[in-house]
Amino acid sequence: MTVLGLHHVGHIVRDMRQAVERYGTLGFSLPPAAYPVLPPAPGAPAEPFGVANTHAYFPGDFVELVTLAGSAATGAMPDDARPIPLRVPDDRLPGIVAAIRNTTANLTACLDRFEGVHILMFDTDDVGREAVRLEEQGVEHGGVHAVQRPVETEHGTRMEPVRFLELDGATPGLVAEGRVGLAENGGSDHGPHPNGAVGLVECVLCVADAELPQAEERYARYLGLPARGDGGTRVFGLRDADITLVGASALGELLPGERPAALPGFAAYTVATRDLGATERLLRGRGVPLGRTARGEIFVPAAAALGVAVVFRQAS
Repeated sequence: MTVLGLHHVGHIVRDMRQAVERYGTLGFSLPPAAYPVLPPAPGAPAEPFGVANTHAYFPGDFVELVTLAGSAATGAMPDDARPIPLRVPDDRLPGIVAAIRNTTANLTACLDRFEGVHILMFDTDDVGREAVRLEEQGVEHGGVHAVQRPVETEHGTRMEPVRFLELDGATPGLVAEGRVGLAENGGSDHGPHPNGAVGLVECVLCVADAELPQAEERYARYLGLPARGDGGTRVFGLRDADITLVGASALGELLPGERPAALPGFAAYTVATRDLGATERLLRGRGVPLGRTARGEIFVPAAAALGVAVVFRQAS
């Protein structure tokens, strides 16, 4: 198995300042949001452009908060936001600007559906090998790309290479539920988190009941393994995490009180925590509303977590 688990999920938000405050209340530690700065044309002054983000890092994976930057921004920039200058030669600038605008358009389309998780990247130890496997399975993708991302650690910021690919649907880089792909090199030693979170262990995709078999077949090709389960739920068990597919009529059994914002859509993600009892006490002490899953875990409802339910599970 070369798809090992979750690399990250991406929570697209309208207002980064509000999102950072909300995640802080939920007990996550995040570095200041990074805002790319780029001249939109040769000779023009640099300005925030494209997509801004910050991360709740765990040792092997992370949760990303994403928002639109610059003229496309829909919310306030945090006071401690970090400008990240992008240095691009003038002859390459138009191509880079066009690529960033394409990414921005995809994220805008996601945000137009609902505020919540629209990005799911699987962790792999060899994205090139996975690209070949996907092609053999008839899964279209945009090829392997190599970038560098800033990673915050207790010793400062370092640039880390990342290779990734994104799956194509009706639109390049976008399938029905959002951006889905594979990447190498997730996680960081930034932290710890007051809520005790130590890793990303599940993502839940909700689909129309009639579309569950097709979604199962599609993810079986993405992941190269079969699902288990019957009825309204299917689970793909990776080495380090699960991908759960659930029919819309069964979502309330999995997460009581939850309803899908749109179909298909990512309805929840789960983080493992060192001490679930301590996590629950912290969240209740901060006035965070909590539900309880069918498995007895605690979760923050989507209405209190900007469009996605956040589940906390006792680490094994």
